[in-house]
Amino acid sequence: MHILLTNDDGPPSNQSSPYIHSLADTLQKAGHTVSVVLPNTQRSWIGKAHMVGQTLTPSYFRPGTLHKDDGITQDRPFNDGGEEWILLDGTPASCTQIGLWHLFNDRGPVDVIVSGPNYGRNTTAVFALSSGTLGAAMEGATMGKKSIAISYAFDSRDHDPEIIAAASRVSTKLVEKFVKEWPEDVHVYSINVPLRKGVEEQLITYTHMIQNKWSSGSSFAVLKEGANDADPDIEELKIRDKEQTNAADNPPTYRDHVTFKWSPNFADVRNSALAAGKGDGWHVMQGHVTVTPLRANFWHLPNYTGEIKLDDAAASHPELEKSRALAIVQYPESYVQPLIVSALNNSKSIRFDVVEDEVTLHHPERPCVQFKAYEALDFEHAMQYNTTSQICAYVIRKALIRKHYLSNTIAAWLTKHPMSILRHHFKASVHFELDYAEFLDDALVDAWDLHESMARNEEQAGNKEWWILKPGMSDGGNGIRLFSSIEELQQIFEEWDPPSDDEDKDSAEDANETLNELKLGNEHDEALMTSQLRHFIVQPYIDQPLMLPTYNNRKFHIRSYVLAIGALRVFVYREMLALFAAKPYEPPGRHNDETEIDLSQHLTNTCFQDESTKESSVHRFWSLNESTQSEGWHEDVFSQICGITGEVFEAAAREQMVHFQAIPNAFEIFGVDFLVDSERNVWLLEMNAYPDFKQTGEGLQDKVVGGLFDQVVNTAVAPFFGATEQANGSEQMVLVKEVDLGRR
Repeated sequence: MHILLTNDDGPPSNQSSPYIHSLADTLQKAGHTVSVVLPNTQRSWIGKAHMVGQTLTPSYFRPGTLHKDDGITQDRPFNDGGEEWILLDGTPASCTQIGLWHLFNDRGPVDVIVSGPNYGRNTTAVFALSSGTLGAAMEGATMGKKSIAISYAFDSRDHDPEIIAAASRVSTKLVEKFVKEWPEDVHVYSINVPLRKGVEEQLITYTHMIQNKWSSGSSFAVLKEGANDADPDIEELKIRDKEQTNAADNPPTYRDHVTFKWSPNFADVRNSALAAGKGDGWHVMQGHVTVTPLRANFWHLPNYTGEIKLDDAAASHPELEKSRALAIVQYPESYVQPLIVSALNNSKSIRFDVVEDEVTLHHPERPCVQFKAYEALDFEHAMQYNTTSQICAYVIRKALIRKHYLSNTIAAWLTKHPMSILRHHFKASVHFELDYAEFLDDALVDAWDLHESMARNEEQAGNKEWWILKPGMSDGGNGIRLFSSIEELQQIFEEWDPPSDDEDKDSAEDANETLNELKLGNEHDEALMTSQLRHFIVQPYIDQPLMLPTYNNRKFHIRSYVLAIGALRVFVYREMLALFAAKPYEPPGRHNDETEIDLSQHLTNTCFQDESTKESSVHRFWSLNESTQSEGWHEDVFSQICGITGEVFEAAAREQMVHFQAIPNAFEIFGVDFLVDSERNVWLLEMNAYPDFKQTGEGLQDKVVGGLFDQVVNTAVAPFFGATEQANGSEQMVLVKEVDLGRR
């Protein structure tokens, strides 16, 4: 292709323009026609300026040896067929204009304008708004040409030819890639390449431009009257030296007539980049190659994030060109966010433009998927454009994720389907509402099974039937208690009642204010909202869980990840977690003198545990090695989990349509908890939306959670936008139920 190459540092010079010759040479060796027009001297910090009234005169330059100042300049063309660059006594933007329209017409149309490599980085707004390198590229963009600004961020003035050559190879590949795949909404790419050893192996990533400002005062030094103009090459060298050292001039103060010299304090830029924690300047400081897509208004486009791969993606995966979807990733957990971004970027069937910043959805024709917190999802957009807009949560699904609703869902299903497998895999629950302990008897008036169980317990000293109490809308193990008599249950609620020293404070309003800040009598409990305290469920406690001696006979539950798609297909992710309690298990009430049950023997949620036990409490289910269990026990448990999961979703979809509304353009990941008893029967405990992935820990992060999101993208997201290869799941993402609800 025909490349018009310009810069703002002038002709090759180890002092002020050490990179231009290397890039021109690399582009030529890659087979491209390179036409070079440059300012005849240093023109940094001039932006996209033109000199009004100035007549521009060209001179002619023949480059010499790479990295040596032995080029030749003359007033007239060489006319001997050798390589010839044009030097103009104008600005970088003027070089772009004249080079594009007047100097190289005999070489055919220009395919792309490349400005740079700039001697130093062009990151953050304060650099970009004054950059002659970006100014030359912006000039090209205003004439409708593809334009790329390239800057080399150096750490040392010892110009290592090998590192410069590597940076030029990276730059050449990026130019080739972007010209081939240029999106309609991009006017200019601003690329920053750090001059560091191994730059070709560094991460190449889209970034946004950091919005910053000069914060330490004036960028001009005050000089005595009569100070002369300095050589611009030498002055640029001094300025760039301060960029590396963060040194600032200490200007004198005079009351007399003075003059001023440009002398910015680069500590402002460095500090703002460090404080940002992301963005172009921050990534360059980490040694990353950054690409910032811009429109011709000096601002970045938000739709470009994530890693850039320099392999010929289109050749390897021709289907990539078929679709380009927008993916907005603003997940509420920092643990999960990069895993989702990675999964989307690794998709082999659909190309996603991943956005991690806030973006307004206003292009219905642009396919879009939202990975955001439930409260932040643009449901209105998804409902209006239900064939192009996909969301990561169902609008209504409390039939599954609210404990008392789940109990009602299964009870209603069993009424119509008494032979359902759920009868043997879910403990029937009693749910009630309660504001104050004194009203407990009234709240439990219809709890016949509970009362009968408590009556049986009164008649026997040992082997009591235990029950577990859970606040209906809490999570993380908050408020869970065990009891075996109504008296014990009464005492639990009396402990939770708000204290009051003044009988005049019996109003519901005062009580509710106290409850809002109430902790439930356990150091691991978090403060619960009043609404969480009013709704409760009690279930028969499974007091003979499966024990694994290899794991110190600690109780454990299984966390399974379930993917529901559209209306409706349900998948179970094969990778599961086994979450163990902090202490070895003992049946509740084993010791007659026991006054308080040690919940750390019974609760397996890692949110309940101290940091000291969490690491040893989380294992891959399939890696559990237990000689006391027969061969194939893992598969037996997994098979039961698949059957239970499929049945529960069908129960909710068919019998609780008000409280679970499956829509075609939604998908959701649920964390589903199961307990295995001593007979190896699996019991469903509860289902959670937006499950806490952090409990997986760092060791299993990529294997379990990273793999999960890879499967979610390939099974739920890519097929929505037209991919077909994994629409029916995979070995890792197992299809367990397909329910035709008649919604398309």
